[in-house]
Amino acid sequence: MSNKIILVAIVSTGAQLTFIYKFMASQVHSVAGSIRCMPRLSHLGLILCAAIALPLAAQTNSGSIASAPGFDTLGQPSQTIANPLSEPTLSPGILQLLELEGQFQKAVAAGGGKAFASWFADDAVVLNNGKPAVLGHTAIAAQAQWDPKVYQLTWMAQGAQMGPSNDMGFTWGHYEGHSKDKNGQPVVISGRYLTVWKKLADGKWKVALDASADEPPAAGECCALPKP
Repeated sequence: MSNKIILVAIVSTGAQLTFIYKFMASQVHSVAGSIRCMPRLSHLGLILCAAIALPLAAQTNSGSIASAPGFDTLGQPSQTIANPLSEPTLSPGILQLLELEGQFQKAVAAGGGKAFASWFADDAVVLNNGKPAVLGHTAIAAQAQWDPKVYQLTWMAQGAQMGPSNDMGFTWGHYEGHSKDKNGQPVVISGRYLTVWKKLADGKWKVALDASADEPPAAGECCALPKP
């Protein structure tokens, strides 16, 4: 008889918790003289409560967890990291930064170093790989003197993020520089870059920081034997 009561309690809803409690209390009092029965009854009570509480908790929480982006039904973070450039829709902030980057690159392709310097804010910073920092628009313009017919600098954005205030963000990607040596042989340099953008008081966007770094070595290149 007691087994049937327990089975009914397990498949019942949370409204039956009071019944289970009273039933277990009566069983405990009836076997108070047996010390070895106490742990079993206590464990049985915990099992019964867990059997009812877990399904109820799963029904209550599964809807909210499943609807949260980036999480699975167990509430664990997803292993998939979204690439903004591969998403079907981009936020207005990211689109704005990518558009600025495109305009910047197009202007430099046509105007060379002079056009490059014109995009920088007065207090901008340039950090080139292995070279001292260049501080301020004047110093940046003094170094950016290349002719686009002699040196072609191109780049492509691979990602962007806009800050929460929508007045500062950054883009990053891959760049290439094409020129020729004294013998007329093509010379190509390449690497990665980071451009930090900021919105000025007049509403214009300018480059606050431009940084570049060499490309990482190809896979296995560090351990390859020297070629004869």
